[in-house]
Amino acid sequence: MAIWNPRKATGGFMDQIRCDEPSYLIWKWHPSGVKLGEGNRENAIRWGSSLRVKDGEVAVFVYHQKNGTYQDFIEGPFDQQIKTANLPVLAKIVGLAYEGGTPFQAEVYFINMARIVQVRFAVPFFDVYDPRFDDFGVPVAVRGTVSFHIKDYREFIKLHRLINFNLDDFQKQIRDVMCRYAKDTVANAPAANNIPVIQLESRVAQINDVIEYNVSERMKEDFGVEITGVDIGAIEIDKTSAGYRQLMAVTKEVTTATVTAQKEATVKNIHDKQRIEAHDYEETLRVRREEGQYAAHKQTQTANMGAFQVEKQAEVGVEAARALGQMGENGAGSVNMGNGGGMGFNPAAMMASMALGGVVGNKMAETMNGAMSGVNPYAQPAAVPPPIPTISYYVAINGQAQGAFPLEVLSQMKQNGQLTKDTLVWKQGMANWENAGNVEDLRSLFVEMPPIPNS
Repeated sequence: MAIWNPRKATGGFMDQIRCDEPSYLIWKWHPSGVKLGEGNRENAIRWGSSLRVKDGEVAVFVYHQKNGTYQDFIEGPFDQQIKTANLPVLAKIVGLAYEGGTPFQAEVYFINMARIVQVRFAVPFFDVYDPRFDDFGVPVAVRGTVSFHIKDYREFIKLHRLINFNLDDFQKQIRDVMCRYAKDTVANAPAANNIPVIQLESRVAQINDVIEYNVSERMKEDFGVEITGVDIGAIEIDKTSAGYRQLMAVTKEVTTATVTAQKEATVKNIHDKQRIEAHDYEETLRVRREEGQYAAHKQTQTANMGAFQVEKQAEVGVEAARALGQMGENGAGSVNMGNGGGMGFNPAAMMASMALGGVVGNKMAETMNGAMSGVNPYAQPAAVPPPIPTISYYVAINGQAQGAFPLEVLSQMKQNGQLTKDTLVWKQGMANWENAGNVEDLRSLFVEMPPIPNS
């Protein structure tokens, strides 16, 4: 900082401290018409000079003292004369010693809070490897733009010396960081996202979001600026390179082999399906054929059942006749023919034998009919009469309900003395327990047989 020489200062000089630069980020004030660093008035500010700070700007007064550097901040919009009340740090340092128009030593910087700075960056071709074929490096280049602005000017000043600040150098630092992050993200994208290198050009938006997320915190911590946007303009693949051609050739072979394998698998599945369907169809025909044969066999049995019954009855008759003959030989079928004791033919025994044979034959036929109807799928089930309803009563024995017992059991209980006229009984439909002697169904059990009169 230039030291103000009071002998060179002339009274009556009141400056207008303001920034008229059309585009800037950090700008050091110096008097109009004097180049920066060629005069001493840029570091010697007079009391009473006017300070104009536009909206979106911050004016920073920097004082260099032996015991340190101090700053006063005035945020826009502001348009007033410089007074001690406006610069509390200065008032604390030098008090009112310079009141009355005497200059004080300070540098004034304007920080543009409203401006968004755009920096273009480009990463030259570098090799990216496909995770499936890491033997072939494919050259890839990245181009894009990053936009940022100063959000916290106090933090920004902590990280940068305003007196040495150069926007071109600052933008170069931003550009270097962006190139490093873009290169790292693109190089790891195939493995991290499981995508082929040749598809990187179609994943620009996804890669853009990753770069913006990774670089935002770094810019804030190291540079004191806030990233407002990252725009990856293009990810280019050098398709004329040897690595790209080799990768495409290998990929083509793999793709062809995959398609062939899928085709063979599809054909095999079709053949297997046809084979299974043919086997199922053949099995269905076999089952139907066997069922048809079984049904026809049973139908034939049913149709011949009458002849079968007659045949069995005849067999029984034959057996009965033979038994009759044996009975005659043994005398069972003979009768006494007089005093001579002769044995003769017994018609009654013969008739009884024949009747017995007929009955047995009929029973056998009925049995066969029942058996056949049970296995014949076409036979109608025989009608079975419903069970005959029985009258049953519960009996109170030792305070417990026992039963229910039908009338036959109740009669036996009466005979054994377990049931008397005063025994409580109950059945479905009765409202309460009643004495057995008062129940209509049981009165007959207690009727005493009258004595047999004497003849």
